[in-house]
Amino acid sequence: MTWYFTEDAAAFRTAAADLLAAEAARNTAVLTLMGSAGRLGWWAEPDGRVTGVLAVSSPGEPSFGAVTVEAARALVLPEGEEPTAVRGETAAVEAFAEATGRPWATAGRMRLFRLGELVPPDPAPVGRARVATSADIPLTAAWAREFALAIGEDVTDKDFTGPVTERVTEGRLVLWEAPDGHPVSMACVSPTIEGQARVHLVYTPPAERGRGYAAGATEAVSRAALDGGVAQVLLFANLANPTSNALYRRLGYRPVTDHLTVEFRGEPAPAPAPAPAPEPVGG
Repeated sequence: MTWYFTEDAAAFRTAAADLLAAEAARNTAVLTLMGSAGRLGWWAEPDGRVTGVLAVSSPGEPSFGAVTVEAARALVLPEGEEPTAVRGETAAVEAFAEATGRPWATAGRMRLFRLGELVPPDPAPVGRARVATSADIPLTAAWAREFALAIGEDVTDKDFTGPVTERVTEGRLVLWEAPDGHPVSMACVSPTIEGQARVHLVYTPPAERGRGYAAGATEAVSRAALDGGVAQVLLFANLANPTSNALYRRLGYRPVTDHLTVEFRGEPAPAPAPAPAPEPVGG
């Protein structure tokens, strides 16, 4: 049993094809990062079956997909890639973090949801959904920055215009408009990979909250994904936000698994010095 690593996404996909297809939802983060990751890895059992995968998109920050606790505990990154953080399913992340022997702290807890039967919000919010256009890029880029700040990301020197422009150009960003026509909420869906897509960037400015606009935007973008032939629609929700978790459940999303992100805070504690040998007793 061992971990194998590659920088070649095609080689990784070939090696881990069965697991990626069988557990597309649990592997959503790895599938999303696969094209940009600097390193990809898979855990092989003695009979050759792959039972774990990971992607390293930033140096020292592995993201687990579906992986056994045994594989997570056995992970040792290549020399020079000492982990600074790790994210993935809770049991696997805790096993890896404890095996390093280093001090670590929880940086976030998320829950992965999968859409069952989509349920329109009741009562329905006033207004309507529409696909964002290029004219909306300045506003939605500003909202993306606010969203990142709200979930605790460091936005220093980050420009959100590029990522938002890509989403808008591909028709993946949906706005909810109030009756007077001004945008009041947004939601986005990722590209479809292995038959699954993930709703993200659900954001309503503080002044517009409490009116059901996020529910309208989320339902609209979820329905667009379904209408586009997506087999599994997923999303992550912050476990510290009971409002969003309750909203997604009302819309028909069901929990799949809980995720954990931890950050390492130092080196392993030094091993205790051996006790001195007893002095010989003479007579």
